[in-house]
Amino acid sequence: MIGVAPPRPIRTLLRAREGATVVEFALILLPFMTLIMGSLDLGYQVYLRALTTGAVERAARRATVGGLTSAQITDAITEEVRTILPSPERTDPDAVKVFKTNYYNFSSVGGGERITGDTAPVGTYNSTDCYEDRNNNGRYDATAGGADGLGAADDIVYYNVTVTITRLFPVVALFGASPTMTIGTKTLIRNQPYGQQTVLIRCS
Repeated sequence: MIGVAPPRPIRTLLRAREGATVVEFALILLPFMTLIMGSLDLGYQVYLRALTTGAVERAARRATVGGLTSAQITDAITEEVRTILPSPERTDPDAVKVFKTNYYNFSSVGGGERITGDTAPVGTYNSTDCYEDRNNNGRYDATAGGADGLGAADDIVYYNVTVTITRLFPVVALFGASPTMTIGTKTLIRNQPYGQQTVLIRCS
């Protein structure tokens, strides 16, 4: 009926504010905590990537002067990175992975092996061409012109290091995120001219 005030108990309920703060807090708690956890998780990723990059570059500079094997450099990078990891990952053999690929020069990085004797048709590799067999596999590679390891004098070494750790807040898995995160760092460093740079030329 229009103009009729609601019964007194209902008016009292409508005016009641007790517990409203609790309800409002509950409504904003989830997005607020999600924002906080996301910010801390992202900050930790940035921090760990910076430390990993520093460790890789320090170990890589040691490798440029020669005298160290590829395995020794892998161990040096792994040991230094492990010191900044949380306790569970420090003993995990799969937490840190180090990949090293060497190239003759910077222009070879990410490209194919260089053709040194280009016969017709010029501009593409064919069976009568000569090429630099950088990975020493006995065949021309158009997309993988690098070889594993540290290479030799004056070679360019491409370091790719990945670190897999448990997230700061595993509860993020409830939101569809992985309970672990993988951080990668990459760097290119030229070896010093401590010896004669060599390259194997093959002619098919």
